[in-house]
Amino acid sequence: MKITYWSDYACPYCYIGEVRLKKAIDELRLNDIELEMKAFQLDPTAAVHSVGDTQTRFAHKYGISYEEAGNRISEISNLGIAEGLDFKYATTLFTNTMDAHRLTKLAQSKGSEIADKITERLFKAYFTENKELADKAVLQQIGEECGLEQDEVKELLAGDKFKAEVIADEQEAQAYGVHAVPFFIVAEKYAVPGAYDKDSFKQLLLKIVNNSETNAAVGMSCGPDGCH
Repeated sequence: MKITYWSDYACPYCYIGEVRLKKAIDELRLNDIELEMKAFQLDPTAAVHSVGDTQTRFAHKYGISYEEAGNRISEISNLGIAEGLDFKYATTLFTNTMDAHRLTKLAQSKGSEIADKITERLFKAYFTENKELADKAVLQQIGEECGLEQDEVKELLAGDKFKAEVIADEQEAQAYGVHAVPFFIVAEKYAVPGAYDKDSFKQLLLKIVNNSETNAAVGMSCGPDGCH
């Protein structure tokens, strides 16, 4: 069974949702699951260097006070921590994620194992290590750590390879009416909008495996207008 999902590395619910989904798959011992991540940039116009702190940016985006923004960021961080992640959302450095998605496409061209390593490593770099994901040196190091060839990563980052594929993913998302991520499509026909908790993912997957009727509610997600 294939699960295709749109995601961005700057999206906290994408990271949390992916971890929960994988836990659900492991606990159900579903060994025939194929996961495919597709690119979705929360802000394609984002700069290559972080401007301002997360809390100020959060407050401005939602039109709320600086204090309230801090409270919401803490709540989201606690969801990540509850999943066993060293989740440091408050100190993330928001930048453009196009190159991170292009690196993911390169990894996917090498097989699912290395693609999975890259995906997990990029999320960790952003939310735990608070790296700028538009930093080519950061991406070069991550690519090599995960088993990609040094020269191949260097060539990728020096040009526009896989940019068209990233844009194609985003156009496909638009065609599906996807405006927020994560967004999952299970078995090529069941739409799952947002990050569920682990047990809800398990219930949904069991229904799909058993060909039972499903009615997917909307989970937590992030879009250009913010996270909900």
